[in-house]
Amino acid sequence: MDPFTVQLNFFGWNEKLTKHVKAGQPEKVRQLSQQMEREGMSPDKSTLVQVINACSGSGTLEDGMLVHKRLIQSGCESDVFVGSNLVDIIEEAWRVFNKMPS
Repeated sequence: MDPFTVQLNFFGWNEKLTKHVKAGQPEKVRQLSQQMEREGMSPDKSTLVQVINACSGSGTLEDGMLVHKRLIQSGCESDVFVGSNLVDIIEEAWRVFNKMPS
């Protein structure tokens, strides 16, 4: 596959993900990112950021853990852009933890 086609594919997938993040549909973002991977497209930094943003909105620990696993597998975990978005999930987890009775 030529690089131009791959870029268009990533652009299309990331646009779909962005649309559903903005619409507050984290489950749809998760489904689309899984579909993308089933179709042979590995997530890039932009994809991972969209999934991170969706997870921070969903508040589910399971989704956050899956995103973290994907970050490690992709080698993007130390990327500043990706990491700064990951902080949102961590902050959300702390908010939930701090609300728990002692």
